[in-house]
Amino acid sequence: MVDQSPAQAGTGAKPVIECRKLTKVFKDFWMRDRARAVESLSFDIHPHEVFGLLGPNGSGKSTTIKILLGLLRPTSGRVLVFGHSPNDVQTKRRIGYLPEESYLYQFLNARETLDYYGKLFHLDHRTRTRRIDELLDMVGLTHAQFRPVREYSKGMQRRIGLAQALINDPDLLILDEPTTGLDPIGTRQVKDLIIELGRRGKTVLLSSHLLADVEDVVDRMAILYGGSKRDEGTCDDLLTMKNLTQIETDGLDDATIAEIDEVIRRRTAGAAAIHSVTKPRQKLEELFLGIVEKAQAERMSTSGAMQGGVTAEFLRADEEEGEALIENLMREEPVGRPVDELLAEADSPQEPLPADDGSDRDLIDALVSDTDDAPPRSHSDESHDLSNDDERSSPVQREDDVDRSVIDSLLDADDEGAPKP
Repeated sequence: MVDQSPAQAGTGAKPVIECRKLTKVFKDFWMRDRARAVESLSFDIHPHEVFGLLGPNGSGKSTTIKILLGLLRPTSGRVLVFGHSPNDVQTKRRIGYLPEESYLYQFLNARETLDYYGKLFHLDHRTRTRRIDELLDMVGLTHAQFRPVREYSKGMQRRIGLAQALINDPDLLILDEPTTGLDPIGTRQVKDLIIELGRRGKTVLLSSHLLADVEDVVDRMAILYGGSKRDEGTCDDLLTMKNLTQIETDGLDDATIAEIDEVIRRRTAGAAAIHSVTKPRQKLEELFLGIVEKAQAERMSTSGAMQGGVTAEFLRADEEEGEALIENLMREEPVGRPVDELLAEADSPQEPLPADDGSDRDLIDALVSDTDDAPPRSHSDESHDLSNDDERSSPVQREDDVDRSVIDSLLDADDEGAPKP
């Protein structure tokens, strides 16, 4: 169970969920009362608390959840989620929901399904890709991520449904029968995930009729029957048998047990005695998981869902860790030269440029003199070029645009390069 008392969770904070005398009556065609699903239900769920909503089928659990999500309107009573109406759009962005039945698009695969739900929450491409990889590994579906959802078993569909409920990193996670259809491995994984989310500070509402699943993870619970609350409290308050005392020791022989029984009867004047002596045994879940772990260690193959990995990084990340990272980055030395050093160098006097030794001037004169050796162009040639300036700019010239006077002067040149008279 989560190592956080409900008193600490709710101290100084407004409840995440407030229900006051909530009533929901379904009517028939003639507006007559057909079913009273919820009757004057009142409870609070505090921040960072894992709250269990228990009851048999038809006790009003799913109806209550749908009212909290704004999918149904109450007949009477008041409901607030994060201090606002369940119909508030901004409130819905902070909620993750796993329905009792996984409503998935059968033609999409696991990656496409999670990407679709990520887009609904306006997550950017990089964030969606990172979270999809982490969630698929967490629920053990990485090897089947490209298979259409219609080919998944019910347990695998529940796993991908749980992943889509976490894609937006919600502040409030509502799980309606999350372990339905899951094998013991998946059930244990969901329990561990709920405990981890509670430690991280998430608020979780867990609805189930499997009492053993709820007992292991919740801080408080409310038990419903016929739409009404029958009892509410912590696990210790509701489950502790105060009229009995349990002592656990190493194995004892019959003589020792008889002597202990005699001491108890003498000290209590016969009002108390040892009622039974039994050998403790492990739970069937523990035995089953041990066998599976041994088979996995022997590398036996399976075509079903694999055992999930660690909790997704973005679900385990803490705000305090993020602040510490930013603080460490601010303390690091900047890459390159410090700004103060560069400013000081700019203010210092610069070294004078080297004196001109005349070599550059000689080179320029030589280049200019080379252009003087070209034969002069006639006035007619210049006028011809000006009149055809636009055409001369073309990369390909026609044959009649060539300056033939230059070619003729080059053909008549003597061996020294001077034109003949």
